[in-house]
Amino acid sequence: MNLVFLIVLLATGLALVMALAWGRAVGTGQSGWADAFWSFGVGVAGVVAALVPIDGHARDDLRPLLVAGLVALWSLRLGTHILARARKGGDDPRYAQLRKDWGAGWRAQLFIFLQIQAACALVLALAILAAANNPAPLGPFDLLGAVVALGAMAGEALADSQLKGFSADPANRGKVCDVGLWGLSRHPNYFFEWLNWLAYPLLGISLVVAYPWGWLALAAPVLMYVLLVHVSGIPPLEQHMLRSRGDAFRAYQQRVRAFWPVPKRGRPDED
Repeated sequence: MNLVFLIVLLATGLALVMALAWGRAVGTGQSGWADAFWSFGVGVAGVVAALVPIDGHARDDLRPLLVAGLVALWSLRLGTHILARARKGGDDPRYAQLRKDWGAGWRAQLFIFLQIQAACALVLALAILAAANNPAPLGPFDLLGAVVALGAMAGEALADSQLKGFSADPANRGKVCDVGLWGLSRHPNYFFEWLNWLAYPLLGISLVVAYPWGWLALAAPVLMYVLLVHVSGIPPLEQHMLRSRGDAFRAYQQRVRAFWPVPKRGRPDED
């Protein structure tokens, strides 16, 4: 397939997916559905980007299958987790605060916000495309990339399970989850989500053959770090936790890092 046509196809598909997400969010009043649409949308776009051959470009026969398989596993795990949460009802606190901030024009603002998410998803799909089209034969870095991706998915699933178990105990109502991985990082699920995307540069960058496009795969972990740590992940969620948990969460902030699952060395300003 022509590369430009494929990129346009991916961009159009992701824009349509997030338009459907907007319709679902407006219709139900539960904006958290958008994250489920996004996860599945990125998964489908990523699989297409990995498997569709580019006209005139030679590539290894097995790497596209490996990349597509990793993307599909990530999408199914994260998408089903978010979907189960959304089906329970209630709005995601981050979206609820945005809706409050946007006021009467929240529907239009939400549509624009979700289309920005579609653009971010396109960047991830292009990183996947770059990784899948690495022409070098499979080697140790590909194995390392697969291990990183699978380990990250397992770590994120464990963090989600620990939080779910903590929240299900009535004795913990109103408390801050600090058990297991949550005792090392205030957002271990975000850390492992970022780590998953670090696998694609390992799959895409070649030290064996000339393939400068492989460096495009670095866009995925860079983008996800910025989004999770500085934009739509940690900042709004921590603001919500400070409103809902108050001093208990402030104390948690003092003793546990925000992102990196590494114990603090005694300095409260460390993050």
